[in-house]
Amino acid sequence: MLIQAARDDGRIIGAALTGSAARGAEDRWSDIDLAFGLGAGADRDQVAADWTDRMYAGHGAVHHLDVIRGAVLYRVFFLASTLQVDLAFAPAAEFRATAPSFRLIFGTAAEPALHPGPAARDLIGLGWLYALHARSCIKRGRAWQAEYMISGVRDYTLALACLRHGLPAVQGRGLDGLPDAVTGPVLQTLVRSLDQPELSRAFSAAAECLRSEIAHADQVLAARLAGPLRELAAGDAPGPQDPARD
Repeated sequence: MLIQAARDDGRIIGAALTGSAARGAEDRWSDIDLAFGLGAGADRDQVAADWTDRMYAGHGAVHHLDVIRGAVLYRVFFLASTLQVDLAFAPAAEFRATAPSFRLIFGTAAEPALHPGPAARDLIGLGWLYALHARSCIKRGRAWQAEYMISGVRDYTLALACLRHGLPAVQGRGLDGLPDAVTGPVLQTLVRSLDQPELSRAFSAAAECLRSEIAHADQVLAARLAGPLRELAAGDAPGPQDPARD
């Protein structure tokens, strides 16, 4: 129904399936993901507004949110049936595959421009940044924020592991493909209560898992970070050689 409506909309010059359906991997829990290419002179925001009216009036949308990447607007609809429908509105020059999950239905797409995944160095940096904040939150008695930061250390550690194993490293998509040898130790990073001893225990496990995973990506960097990460897990505060205090 949506595809036929797109064919009938003179402002839309192409449509493609994206997401799991484009790979033939959809199931009953999958979203509907469609990308629309807009013709010259088409007002992206007006086209999106008209389709938003269509989704509310004819398909039971109860809310939506927008994600904008460059010139492309991704409008995500939540339907009363609990189905998620993602519609992307792209100028003709940006109507292209940016991931392997892109299957053209009609029209012509521009040359693919696949987005690179996250870099290991960035994931490592975010891992130790969350670890820094986990330490301070525990010491300040900010239990809920500490749990959040410990979870962040774990998430970036697992993303690093996904990179190492050739799995998707974004939004947890590759986590269930990781071997037990990776995920087993990470179980110890789960926070079981908000008591300070438990937060400290989980944080210590998270810091060690991060250090171990960094070693697979960069042994030299892992050696430099090993001591500071252990100090963080021990709860040590910056020493007198802290440059901010000199």
